[in-house]
Amino acid sequence: MTGTESTSPRIDTSKPHPARVYDWFLGGKDNYPVDEELGRQIMSIDARAKHVARTNRWFMHRVTRWLAGEAGITQYLDVGTGIPTEPNLHQIAQGIASEARVVYTDNDPIVLTHAEALLRSTPQGVTDYIQADVREPGLILEQARKILDFDRPVALSLVALLHFVGDADRPYDLVGRLVDALPSGSYLVLSQLTSDFDPEAVQRGVQMYAAGGVTLAPRTQAEIAHFFEGLDVVEPGIVQLTRWHPELAVDEATEGNEGASLYAAVGRKP
Repeated sequence: MTGTESTSPRIDTSKPHPARVYDWFLGGKDNYPVDEELGRQIMSIDARAKHVARTNRWFMHRVTRWLAGEAGITQYLDVGTGIPTEPNLHQIAQGIASEARVVYTDNDPIVLTHAEALLRSTPQGVTDYIQADVREPGLILEQARKILDFDRPVALSLVALLHFVGDADRPYDLVGRLVDALPSGSYLVLSQLTSDFDPEAVQRGVQMYAAGGVTLAPRTQAEIAHFFEGLDVVEPGIVQLTRWHPELAVDEATEGNEGASLYAAVGRKP
């Protein structure tokens, strides 16, 4: 493994972790009873939760196709990677541009155990993994610079991550530090939970996550727009998840998609 190596931190199975709950929603096996319990509680207030998780994953697929194809991006920094499901970001990017270089980052120790699978790259490209939290932008950038060339455009992916970062952690500053380090022509990719569409269900979800010790911070469209200050937002703008270039979909189920309480957007650094 070429990524940052350290003694694996202990996996805390006493409380749910967002990456493992998400894994349960996606039908994965790398989760624990406490994660499944919270997932089932969320399902009790929104039976579409599993489908919404898949819908968010499909957005990542579409945006990576767009970045690697139309935008010509060959470098990716994916923060909040989550437990791998195929196809992963590097598989899509390298399927279009075999020389693509991808750095994954996550703070869940269970993701570290899957790093070897994450690092299966094309011979022409590179994949790597950093064990770090989005609240550690300095560490992320320091390690990412060992693999990525910050003199060339980089796509920074923050998919379904920032709603787990509360205002007390200064999310705008964290994103700003990461974006500021990127050169002109780079992109910010973001999807974020919102209560704009179904406030009652989302608020119940916030309360259930809080009971499990997990912060969930939905944001309005205007609040999400602050993450893109100084960037040129790509058409169609900050839109509901499924409305971001649906024509790029491959093997997606469309039934029930419109119910996703997430916004998605991509911004280009001038």
